[in-house]
Amino acid sequence: MTAFLLLLLAADVPSWPQFRGPGGSGIAAPAENPPVEFGPGKRMLWKVSIPSGHSSPVVWENRIFLSAFDKDAKKLLIVALDRGTGKFSWRREIPAKDIEEVHEISSPATATPAVDGEHVYAYFGSYGLIAFDYDGNQKWSLPLPLVKVPYGSGTSPILAGDFVILSRDEGEEPYLLAVERRTGKIVWKQTQYQELQGRPFNSSTPALWKNEVVLHHRNEIVGFDLATGARKWWVKIGTQGADSPVAGPDAIYVGTWFNSGEPDLRVPYPDFDSLIKQYDKNRDGILTADEFPPNILTARRPGLEGVRGADQSMPGPRVFRAADSNRDGKVDLAEWEAFTKGISEPPSEHGLLAITPGGHDDISATKIAWKEPRGVPEIPMPLWFANRVYAIANGGTVSCMNAKTGQLMVRGRLAPGTYFSSPVAAGGRIYFASYEGVLTVISGGDRLEVLAKNDLGEPLFATPAFVGNAIYVRTPTKLYAFSN
Repeated sequence: MTAFLLLLLAADVPSWPQFRGPGGSGIAAPAENPPVEFGPGKRMLWKVSIPSGHSSPVVWENRIFLSAFDKDAKKLLIVALDRGTGKFSWRREIPAKDIEEVHEISSPATATPAVDGEHVYAYFGSYGLIAFDYDGNQKWSLPLPLVKVPYGSGTSPILAGDFVILSRDEGEEPYLLAVERRTGKIVWKQTQYQELQGRPFNSSTPALWKNEVVLHHRNEIVGFDLATGARKWWVKIGTQGADSPVAGPDAIYVGTWFNSGEPDLRVPYPDFDSLIKQYDKNRDGILTADEFPPNILTARRPGLEGVRGADQSMPGPRVFRAADSNRDGKVDLAEWEAFTKGISEPPSEHGLLAITPGGHDDISATKIAWKEPRGVPEIPMPLWFANRVYAIANGGTVSCMNAKTGQLMVRGRLAPGTYFSSPVAAGGRIYFASYEGVLTVISGGDRLEVLAKNDLGEPLFATPAFVGNAIYVRTPTKLYAFSN
């Protein structure tokens, strides 16, 4: 069942049923007309304080559902709120024995729930899958081993017919899981890395393309058969696997991003004079191992300067050993210049890809319709909307490409900073939420027309939801409803 058919089915009731709405498309129902200008005190229906978390709101009829984390009690939660008033309808604690380790700016409640009118399905890396009915009664649970990845899990479950699909891309045996949505029984479990060496991981959410599940791994995009989980086709490309794919009517679009993937992101090695001035303790004009810097910056991630683990660095001792060509425990000017001259550019550039799925085995050479190598999003998904593809990169650069040809139509700067939230569309407009708390609205079209920049005063990680001419926006401490 395609994302577009799911969108039509969900349109029968007021709903935004999973991460990025119907079918994961990021597109509101055609009749929706949410506000352009809004904020605390402006076109606000209500706001409510909520437990922390980065998951996005999902909606079915008159209920909003969120996953959350009570920091004081260290408890995982699923909460339901009344869509008209924002009042809590129910709150359920998830019985996790341990809480996964996450990055300092992340949360154990990152996964967005999915809802279908019968159940709300929630996933936590600290627990596994669990399902409740509309009134908060637990229907089934599927405990899974604790996630153990450097910065925590980030994937969300998606709905595909009678299945709940979940990517567990971590641990000694990463796998893709299909669970029967009414019972919680495992239908199939597919080990994902048949073609790759090592133990990579990713935080992307799967996408649905007709009868295939598409997943963005580290260094590849893979299509799996929905009925059996069989690995059908793959595209090999340099990528860290952070972005989630999105389905258009003719192609899958995915941002294959990695540090230093664009020339503007790369940081040249420092010249020897700069190193001497800063690190040569005894002023003898050479550097020893104990004088060498602990790290050498090689790539930047705009908007995340100073955040732990954000910038790409080479360990100083490793660089020192490589530069010390005569192995005398010292690096002089000639050795440093020879070392830096011998460093080659990355073998390839990253890019936003348009892939026409289908076929079998490696389709890297035959099914990439186009690639845009600049302004590539790291975490936010691309948005297919009105035969265009929109992407927001760290730093606030927005790009718009022709969906069929890849021709760049628009590129410009929105609110500066970094972006975790994915762009969404409603009322012929595109909405972009920045980590710094600014929700920028632009018109859809062949030129960049910024209609509003709405500052909510708090970081924005979650992707907004649209239902009933309203936009629902989650910050780390509040849930807002704004409407015309």
